[in-house]
Amino acid sequence: MVTVIEKRATKAPAERTGFARRRLLAIVGILTLVLGLGSFAGGVFGALYTWDQAAEENITTPDDAIFPEVPVRGPMSMYAQADIIEHHQLDSTEGLRYSEMPREVPQLDEAGNQIMDDDGQPVMGPNTARASWVTATTLTTALNLGLLAYGLSALALVLGIALIASGVTFLSLRKALIA
Repeated sequence: MVTVIEKRATKAPAERTGFARRRLLAIVGILTLVLGLGSFAGGVFGALYTWDQAAEENITTPDDAIFPEVPVRGPMSMYAQADIIEHHQLDSTEGLRYSEMPREVPQLDEAGNQIMDDDGQPVMGPNTARASWVTATTLTTALNLGLLAYGLSALALVLGIALIASGVTFLSLRKALIA
């Protein structure tokens, strides 16, 4: 015959283990929900902030872009604008990129003839076509950072949804252990 004391001794570790599991699932579930909500909110904020910053610039793609005459706001219009800037820059430099052009070029007079110094050497001046690459690179980098911001916002949204679903699952499992 089993005494009451023996019954308590055999049930206590199992009850404590069940309580510990339920507590762990509750803590992990709540933490996962909070992280998921934070990640989701961060993703929404990042996308809205990027949209607002692009809208403040009031840029419209030119008529020869992939998406012509479109306000630059979202990732596709940012891509189209960056692409057309690079295309125009390559057209203006005859297909040469910054590192492929000389730093200085001979200076020309109004008739298009080289200007010579007193020693008969051509007068050299800054290569303005090369310098224009700095502006083009700055603009395309800013647009590409906008694309990256949208990508990270999308990742935060997806991870937020996955974490929220995991948190709900943990809390559901906790309830299943109680029943």
